[in-house]
Amino acid sequence: MMPTLPQSLLDRPIAHRAYHDAHAGRPENSRAAIVAAIEAGYGIEMDLQLSSDGQAMVFHDYDLKRLTVAKGAIRQRTAAELGTITLRYSDETVPSLVEVLDLVAGRVPLLIELKDQDGAMGPNVGPLEEATAAALKPYQGEVALMSFNPHSARRMAELAPDRPRGITTCSYSAKDWLMLNKATRDRLRAIPDFDSVPADFISHKHKALNAPRVQELRARGVPILCWTIRSPTEEAAARLIADNVTFEGYVA
Repeated sequence: MMPTLPQSLLDRPIAHRAYHDAHAGRPENSRAAIVAAIEAGYGIEMDLQLSSDGQAMVFHDYDLKRLTVAKGAIRQRTAAELGTITLRYSDETVPSLVEVLDLVAGRVPLLIELKDQDGAMGPNVGPLEEATAAALKPYQGEVALMSFNPHSARRMAELAPDRPRGITTCSYSAKDWLMLNKATRDRLRAIPDFDSVPADFISHKHKALNAPRVQELRARGVPILCWTIRSPTEEAAARLIADNVTFEGYVA
């Protein structure tokens, strides 16, 4: 039987990249932001990138420059090196998924996004998915996995069949997805891989929740999450369609 999205990821808001506030010393995906989310009782959304030695690291960007004092691709650094690189607005360093799982210890549910490693949403995936599955194997807490790349979600279904998985989705505008060609954008916009993954949920950009395909999946009873909500007004509008919100920048 295919695993389903846990109720705990539907009954409380999900803090985007944990409950971050850089000016309060809680950068995105940092330990401090994770602890703050736990103390507030939120679920936690986080991102994974791959280190050069094959470890799953909790980090959003492909480049280190925006979020750390270093420069260059995260894929060119080992996990040990990343463990010495300081996050901006903090004295923390880049955490590994294993470290974060030890910190969370099942106290709140996790929504984990694997960043596309193919570069074009294609089938060249595997090492990040394998590292993620290995880190999650002994973990007893509630976790759901997702990716913009359906190949990544499908690989997680093979490697961690007991973990619910979904697809991160949006309208794939040319402005926001400069690295993807039109054919790929058109295809992914229609979310054609939902059943073949198989996926249990989607997390869709909140400004495009009225898309026909989202409505179709919702009518089938598919859980609809959304991103990224930044105000109570946006949250109220999103909840007319979505089953839960991923938020940042306010108290949800």
